Amino acid sequence: MTMRTASLLVELFVEELPPKSLQKLGSAFGEVLFASLQTQGLAGDGAVATTFATPRRLAVHVTHVAARAADRPEQVKLVPVKIGLDAGGQPTEVLKKKLASIGADVSVVPQLVRAQDGKNETLFLPRVVPGALLAAGLQVALDTALQQLPIPKVMTYQQADGWTNVKFVRPAHRLVALHGKDVVPVTALGLTSGRETQGHRFASKAPVLTLRDADGYEAQLRDDGAVVASFAERRADIERQLQAKAQAEGLTPIADPALLDEVTALVERPNVLLCQFEPEFLAVPQECLILTMKLNQKYFPLLDAHGKLTNRFLLVSNIHPADASAVVSGNERVVRPRLADAKFFFDQDRKKTLASRLPGLGKVVYHNRLGTQGERVERVGAIARRIGNVLEGPALAEAAEHTARLAKADLLTEMVGEFPELQGTMGRYYAQNDGESQEIAFAIEDHYKPRFQGDALPRSLTGIAVALADKLETLVGLFGIGQVPTGDKDPFALRRHALGVVRMLVERELPLRLDQLIGFAVPAFGASIQDPTAALSEFVFDRLASQLKEQGYTAQEIDAVLSLRPQQLAEVPKRLAAVRAFAALPEAASLAAANKRIGNILKKSESAAGGAVQERLLQDAKEQALFAALRRVAKSATPKFDAGDYQAALTECAALKAPVDAFFDTVMVNAEDAALRTNRHALLRELHALMNRIADLAKLAA
Repeated sequence: MTMRTASLLVELFVEELPPKSLQKLGSAFGEVLFASLQTQGLAGDGAVATTFATPRRLAVHVTHVAARAADRPEQVKLVPVKIGLDAGGQPTEVLKKKLASIGADVSVVPQLVRAQDGKNETLFLPRVVPGALLAAGLQVALDTALQQLPIPKVMTYQQADGWTNVKFVRPAHRLVALHGKDVVPVTALGLTSGRETQGHRFASKAPVLTLRDADGYEAQLRDDGAVVASFAERRADIERQLQAKAQAEGLTPIADPALLDEVTALVERPNVLLCQFEPEFLAVPQECLILTMKLNQKYFPLLDAHGKLTNRFLLVSNIHPADASAVVSGNERVVRPRLADAKFFFDQDRKKTLASRLPGLGKVVYHNRLGTQGERVERVGAIARRIGNVLEGPALAEAAEHTARLAKADLLTEMVGEFPELQGTMGRYYAQNDGESQEIAFAIEDHYKPRFQGDALPRSLTGIAVALADKLETLVGLFGIGQVPTGDKDPFALRRHALGVVRMLVERELPLRLDQLIGFAVPAFGASIQDPTAALSEFVFDRLASQLKEQGYTAQEIDAVLSLRPQQLAEVPKRLAAVRAFAALPEAASLAAANKRIGNILKKSESAAGGAVQERLLQDAKEQALFAALRRVAKSATPKFDAGDYQAALTECAALKAPVDAFFDTVMVNAEDAALRTNRHALLRELHALMNRIADLAKLAA
């Protein structure tokens, strides 16, 4: 029998939801409820779910939902045949009890079927499970969706009776559940379902809207309630309005997807308006003005063709008055004190130099086991000096140490106290104000880079040296006191710091070794930490492996290169390219397998340290041929290895395939004669060392 289907609408009407969580809450509510309906057979394969989220509602519309799910056959597992039936095939007490527990009796025994279940032949009862009714199934789905909602912080509030407490993200006031035109009786959060909801706070045609049916929900809410229910539609509308208003002025709105999401979650019917502020505020660094407008007021600053801030901005209003001048002037009045605060902080901060603030860092605790920010600055300076020396000598060492000493001073400024996001940026402006060189000023700003995945690297070698020193000091210090990331927990962002070190070394092709860098940082802490070199090195290589995997390298390729723990990380891309080119050669599979075999032989060899190959002990023609081929290839490949032309060097090694195959076909490596055995091990060791100079080729063996 074909079940009647119709569209289903479920809406929860609540007080204003947290804007930064709205999109996630809306998606989760709809997806979990829909999945539950599908699991219960109430929503078929052709059903489509559409989620809605506004500041005051979470809703989902599902097509092709049945009033009752189809009956379904199932096999109820009972007990093994040997304990369910006696020798005469009659039911035992064990089987009778099992049947009673599922509401059946011995009358069903003739219907039982036998089937293999693991090692046992087991009795099963075939039966038909009646399909769930929509009211019961939707109640399960609704309960599940509310239970699994990713609520950032739960509120406790009272129901209308004044006694019963409810816990939810915000107080809920109405519940809608419509199947076609019919109300589905369900309950949630102390509410009983109906067909009534509310529209826009100010623009709705009526205080309460009576929904006609599930399919007309979105249109009725827009036409009668003045609410755009779809989050994606509101977002796109805001983006269109922002671009249109900006283009009319010949300007560009600042690109900020997170701000766009947040503003979308604050309005039900967006209206973008143009505002302005006094031009004299533009004397303040634009980063400060942009941040205060975005962070505190949720405005979209407007930039000119050169990316410079103008004195105009856009606001997204939730109302559409015929005359918007009052809304515009009100917002212009509100932003003025914010900008005045920023100007005051900037003016006050410039009265003191960064250098004069350094003693104050000695009073700011960095970590209770690692001392103050002042002590930290000394450590970063010492590490930066050593890095600068290696990179370019005394001049860079001096600049790097000087930059490191000033880099944290802006933490004590009024502006950074108000807007921590501006640390580094304000340091650059204040350094310029103090008469520092542009290189030092920009290096102060850049020493936090890269701050996130895809962020730019520091612009100069001075910035690179200080950024490396800063990240290494953090990594070594925290690893040295056992503050290692576990699972998803990484409160000090050590994974990000390690990836920053990796990116600078690799992308800038720096001639620095990882062990050398860690070695620069460890002594800076004296006896206050345990030496974390081994654990930290593994951690950095793990980060590098993850990054390489994201870049498309295979696990085999990565393992082959990184298992050798190459300390010059800048070489890793070249090594990977060489391994990939080698793996494509026809000789690769055979040589990789031979390499693996050689490695296993040498592991068991008693003469692991061994000496050089003695030609006089090479008795078999095949080992003589391998030795000659090895010397020829080494002579041509070694200069290429030394010059960093790894691809050409590995390609040379392909010539060893035939002599290696012939050697293993005819030569007994573990000869009874100890001298012969040791000499053959020495030959294999020499071969192994040559082939594995840039990667462990055995890792390429299938």
